[in-house]
Amino acid sequence: MSTVVTVLDEVALNRALTRIAYEIIERNKGTDNLILAGIKTRGVFIANRLAQKIEDIEGTPVHVGELDITLYRDDRHYPEEVDDPEVKGQNFPVSVKNKVVILVDDVIFTGRTIRAAMDAVIDLGRPEKIMVASLTDRGHREIPIKADFIGKNIPTSKREQVKVSMKEVDDKDAVEIIKPD
Repeated sequence: MSTVVTVLDEVALNRALTRIAYEIIERNKGTDNLILAGIKTRGVFIANRLAQKIEDIEGTPVHVGELDITLYRDDRHYPEEVDDPEVKGQNFPVSVKNKVVILVDDVIFTGRTIRAAMDAVIDLGRPEKIMVASLTDRGHREIPIKADFIGKNIPTSKREQVKVSMKEVDDKDAVEIIKPD
């Protein structure tokens, strides 16, 4: 049995994304040269929503790419018989070369996902700058990585889980902490 505590409901999640969109525009002095790179799965949905909010504010579309970082993880092991594993789902509408790439994820925790995403982006080309946007930051870094844009800091214990739900795949928008009993 566990206890579920809602930290962000649909309205609060939307407000957090709106604030992040404004911060991205302000820190980058507009949208020129900008690409949002959603980390599969929920990071892609968040990146698409941020792109729409930025377009609504600025009147200019922002490119969104999708990253599958599975093969870049340092905490996954593959059978030795897999010589050339296939990368699925890298999808960028434009080159990342000399662009400001903002990695977008739902939760930043140990930093390992962001490190893997940085490797994946660099394999696509050399961006001008890489920044990080996360809907939630729960701390407990194992790698010294910091988010540039955060929707909500959620202090948690390592035993707790942060669950982000998005309408596109979960039929609701929410951020919840699952506390084991």
